[in-house]
Amino acid sequence: MAQLLFLIILYALPSLVVAMHNSTTGGCAIIRPPRDGGIRYRGLTQEQIRNVQILPVDYEIEYICRGNRVIVGPKVRKCLPNGTWTDITLHSRCLLLCPRVWTSLENGRVALKPPGPPVEGTVLHYSCHAGFMLEGRNISHCTKLGKWDSPKPVCLYDRNYKGKKKLYIGALFPMSGGWPGGQACLPSAQMALDLVNNRTDILPDYELELIYYDSMCDPGESTKLLYDLLYTEPIKTVLMPGCSSVSTLVAEAARMWNLIVLSYGSSSPALSNRNRFPTFFRTHPSATLHNPTRVRLFQKWKWTKIATIQQTTEVFTSTLDDLEQRVKEAGIEISVRQSFLTDPAVAVKNLKRQDARIIVGLFYETEARKVFCEVFKEKLYGKKYVWFLIGWYADNWFKIKDPSINCTIENMTEAVEGHVTTEIVMLNPETVRGASNLTSQEFLGALMNRLGGKNPEETGGFQEAPLAYDAVWALALALNKTVAPLKAKGRRLEDFNYNNHDITAEIYRALNTSSFEGVSGHVVFDAQGSRMAMTLIEQLQGGSYKKIGYYDSSQKNLSWFGNDVWIGAGPPADSTIVIEEFRYLSQKLFAAVSVFAGLGILLGIVCLTFNIYNSNVRYIQNSQPYLNNMTAVGCMMALAAVFPLGIDGHHIHRSQFPVVCQFRLWLLGLGFSLAYGSMFTKIWWVHNLFTKKEEKKEKRKHLEPWKLYATVGVLLAIDILSLMIWQIVDPLHITVEKFTREAPKGDLDVLIQPLLEHCTSEKMNTWLGVVYGYKGLLLLLGIFLAYETKSVSTEKINDHRAVGMAIYNVAVLCMITAPVTMILTSQQDASFAFAALAIVFSVYITLVVLFVPKMRRLITRGEWQSEQQDTLKTGSSTNNNDEEKSRQLERENRELQKIIQEKEQRVSELRNQLVERQALRNRRRPSSGTNQNHSNPSPPSSQPDPKSLLPPPGYPNPASDNHSSLPPSFSNSSNLYQADSKISRNHCHNSQIPLLYK
Repeated sequence: MAQLLFLIILYALPSLVVAMHNSTTGGCAIIRPPRDGGIRYRGLTQEQIRNVQILPVDYEIEYICRGNRVIVGPKVRKCLPNGTWTDITLHSRCLLLCPRVWTSLENGRVALKPPGPPVEGTVLHYSCHAGFMLEGRNISHCTKLGKWDSPKPVCLYDRNYKGKKKLYIGALFPMSGGWPGGQACLPSAQMALDLVNNRTDILPDYELELIYYDSMCDPGESTKLLYDLLYTEPIKTVLMPGCSSVSTLVAEAARMWNLIVLSYGSSSPALSNRNRFPTFFRTHPSATLHNPTRVRLFQKWKWTKIATIQQTTEVFTSTLDDLEQRVKEAGIEISVRQSFLTDPAVAVKNLKRQDARIIVGLFYETEARKVFCEVFKEKLYGKKYVWFLIGWYADNWFKIKDPSINCTIENMTEAVEGHVTTEIVMLNPETVRGASNLTSQEFLGALMNRLGGKNPEETGGFQEAPLAYDAVWALALALNKTVAPLKAKGRRLEDFNYNNHDITAEIYRALNTSSFEGVSGHVVFDAQGSRMAMTLIEQLQGGSYKKIGYYDSSQKNLSWFGNDVWIGAGPPADSTIVIEEFRYLSQKLFAAVSVFAGLGILLGIVCLTFNIYNSNVRYIQNSQPYLNNMTAVGCMMALAAVFPLGIDGHHIHRSQFPVVCQFRLWLLGLGFSLAYGSMFTKIWWVHNLFTKKEEKKEKRKHLEPWKLYATVGVLLAIDILSLMIWQIVDPLHITVEKFTREAPKGDLDVLIQPLLEHCTSEKMNTWLGVVYGYKGLLLLLGIFLAYETKSVSTEKINDHRAVGMAIYNVAVLCMITAPVTMILTSQQDASFAFAALAIVFSVYITLVVLFVPKMRRLITRGEWQSEQQDTLKTGSSTNNNDEEKSRQLERENRELQKIIQEKEQRVSELRNQLVERQALRNRRRPSSGTNQNHSNPSPPSSQPDPKSLLPPPGYPNPASDNHSSLPPSFSNSSNLYQADSKISRNHCHNSQIPLLYK
C-alpha cells in the first residue's frame, strides 16, 4: 500500500510543481508534442516559439500528426487560470490509421473496441446475421504498422438456416429538441414492429429490427448519426427520420445509397419535390394539405380577399407559396402578405393599417402567443376579423404563461376567440379495424399502456403517434409485396446492399401503390410521396375548440356540422364593404343657373327679333345687322350649352352620357365662334379701315358686307373642322374619378367611395391645349384691336365701341374661367357654377351692350317711325340705293376739290406777276416826277371798268357772298377761297387789277 501511494505521489509531483510555478508566473509552461507529431502555436512566429517559456491564460495549442497518422486523445488544449492545460491527464498520441473497410461487414455486424477511429490497438469483433455463416476469423487487430493482422471475413448465406432473417430499419427519433416527437412516436413504432413480427401473413421469413438514435431535431447532430447508420453494420433497408429539417437532410443524402426514406413526422412542403427527393415518402401529410381546406372554406363563406402573416422558416414559406398558387386558381386574392423573424409587432400593425380581415397565420406555438398579444393591442379581432391557424397547437396554448409577452391570459383569451383551425386528421374518427386489426381507440389504449400512464399533453409527438404506427405498417406491407417479384428475378430482400438498384426500385413501387386502412385513417400516397388525409376543422368557441367539419381533399368533400358561431350576425366580410356613390351636381344650383340661362335665351330672341324687324332702319343698317344676328344666335347657343353642361348620371343613363358630352362641346364651340367671331370681324375691319396708311385707306373705304360674312365663316369653319377631327381621332368618353373613401356615421363596417363622372378623351390635355391656344390668341388679338380703335368714329360700323366693350368682357371672363375650371374639375358644383355663370354673364353683358343702346335710341328718338313713314311715301328705300348715292356724291366731291386746288394755284401765280409789274413801274418813274408830286397833288386816277375786276371764268365772284350755287360738300372750300379773295382785294390797287387779265 505504501508503494502504491509513493508511485501516485511520484507521478503527480511534476504536475504539482509545474502548476505551482505557473501560478506564480500567470500562465502555462510549454509542453512537449506527442511522438511523430507537433504543436501548432497560433499567432506566434518560429523565433517567438523558440524563446517563449510561458504562454498566457486562455491560449490554445493544437496537436498535429505527420503522414497518415491521426490524433488519439485531446487534439486541442487550453491554458487555464490555475496554470495547467485542459485534459492534462489524458495523453494525446499520433497513431497510424488502419483501413476502414474492415469496420463494415455485409450481412453481419462489426464491433469496435475501443469505439472511435480504427488505429493502432483497435480490435474488431465480427458476427453474422441470422441465416448467414461467418467465413474467416471473427477478430482482427490493428498493428503499429497501420495494418490489420488478418483478412476481412465474409458472411455467407446459410442454406440450412430455418429461422427468420432480419431486415434492419435505421431510424432517427427526436427525443428532445424543438419537437420531441420521438417520446410517443418511438413506442408507437415499436408496438407496430412487435405486431408485424408476430404476424404469419406478413414477411413470414423475415423479422424487422429497429436501430434508432436521438436526432434532437437538429440537422447538425443528425448528420453525424446518419454517418453512423450508413457506415456501421448492419445494412439498413429503409431510413425513418422525423422533423422536417432532419428529413430534408436524410432524404437528400439517401439517394446516394439507394435507400428508401419513410418519414412519420415531416410536414414541410419542400419535401414534395420529387426531383430533389426521389425516394422520399411520408405518412405525415404535407403542410400544404391545409391549403385545399382553407380554400374550400374561403369559397363557402364567399371570401375573395385574404391576408397572410408567417414566420420566416422554410416550412411556412413553402406552405404559403402553395397557398398563393391555390387561391390564385380559385380567383381569390392575397391582398396583404406579412412576415417576421422573431418580433411580429410591425407585421401585425401593417395588417391593421391595410385593412386585413381574413388572416391566415403560419407560425409555431411560441410565436403564436407573441402574435396574438400584438393582435390584442392593435384590436385586430372581433366581429370584423377571422384568423386561420394551424391545428397542432396544444388546446390551451393561449393560456400558457409566456415571459416573452406582456398580455394577460384574459387578454389572450379575448383576442383568440372565434378563430378557425385546420388540422390533419391523425386518428381515424371512425371505428374500423384496419391492417393492424386495431381500431383507433384500441390503439390509443395500447399506446397509453406502453407510455406507462404519462400525460398525453406532456408527451411529445402524441398526436403524431398514429402516423409513426402506420408508417411501420406501410413499410411492412410494401416489403411483403416485394417478396414475390424479387423471387421471380432470383433476388431476395436480404440481398439488399447500397449498390442494389433493383431491390430499391421494387420497394419504391410497392410503397407508391400502398393503400390500406390504418389507425390514422386511410393510408395512400400521392405522386410526390405525401400522405393523403382528411382535414379536421375546428373553431374556438367560449375558450375551447369545437369540431365544425371535415374536409376530404382527395374526394373534395366537405362534411359540415353547421355549429359554427360568429361574434357578429354571421361570417364577416373579407374587406370593408365599399359602397360606390356618385357625386352629382346640386339640383338647386342647376335649376337656378338654368333659369338664368333660359332668361338669357329669351333676351337673345328679343334682341334677334328686334334686329331683324328694324333691319331697314339706317342706324341699324350702319351697325351691320347680319353680324349682330350672328352674335345673338351664338349667344343663345352658348347659353343652351349650360343645360347639357349640368346634365349628369342623375338625369340620364350612363350609356347616353357620351352623347351629352358631344352636345355640350359642339354647342359651346360653335356658339363661341358665332358670337365672338362676328364681334371680332367688326373690330378687325374697323381697324383695317381707319388705322392704315392713306393710300391703303382710300382703297378700303368701300366696305363690302360679304367679306365680313366670309371672315365669320372662316372662323366657324376652323372650329367645325377642329371639332370633327377631335371627335373622329379621339372621341369623348366617360371616365370615373375616385376620391378618398369616407366613413359614414355609426358603427357600420362600410366605407363610402365617392365617384365623379367626367367627359374626357385619351389625349384630352393636348386637344384642350390646341383649342385654348387658338381661342386665346383670338381673344388677345380682339383686345388689342378694340384698344386700337377705341377713338375711331365711323358711320359704316357705328357700334364698334360697344363691340370693343363686349370683347373686353368676353376675353376677361374666358381667360379667368378656363384655368379655374381645370383646377376645379374634381368639384362638380364649383366647376359648373364657375363655367355656367361665366357663360351667362358674358352673354348677358354682350347682348345688353350691343342691342340695348340701339333699342333705346330708336325708341327715344323715334327714328324707326320716320324711317318707316319715308319708306311708305317713296315706295321703297333700299340699302343698296343709299349706298350708291353716297358713293356718287363722294366722287363728285373729290373732282371739285381738285378743280379748286388748280384755281388757287393760278390765283397765286397771278398775284406774283402783279407784284413784279408794280415794282418795275416804280423803278421807271423819274425823280422829277417825284418832286412834282410833292408840290402838286396827283390827279385822280381814272376809275377802272367794273367788268375788268371780275375774276376769270370758273372762279367765284369775290364781291358776292352768295354760296348757294355750290354744293353742300364744298362749303368749307368756298369759305377758304372767299377769305383769300378778301385779303387779295385789300392788298391790290384797283387800277392794277385790269392788267392781270390782258
